[in-house]
Amino acid sequence: MATRTTTAPGGSTFLRVAIFAQTAAILFQAVTAGLLLSSSHGEVLHSVGARVMYAASMLYVLAAILAWRPGGASPRPVLHASGFLALASAQVILGIAHKPALHVPLGVLMFGLSMLALGHVPATDPRVKPPRRTP
Repeated sequence: MATRTTTAPGGSTFLRVAIFAQTAAILFQAVTAGLLLSSSHGEVLHSVGARVMYAASMLYVLAAILAWRPGGASPRPVLHASGFLALASAQVILGIAHKPALHVPLGVLMFGLSMLALGHVPATDPRVKPPRRTP
């Protein structure tokens, strides 16, 4: 007997919002990193932004778990979110250790991965169909 697995109606919306919040927080971090060089308030803004970015990464994990559990869908988004939280943890450690040679490229990688994750969340509207691939 085959079982049908679907996600909850609002599950992907919350997931999309969480990934968008994470992406926006990382972009804010890039802006405040530039302010570190030119403003006395840059360090404070970057420090606050780091906490917001880490909280957004935890929100992404929570949203992925909530989207996965109701319908028994694939656990892949949970794995992606957990991996991203691990990257965010490494980013915080490198920032505290003042290792910009690793901190900055990891931030760029995280922004790119977050943009990719945002593009891979399924549409919530059942009328929206993915584009057809031609052979």
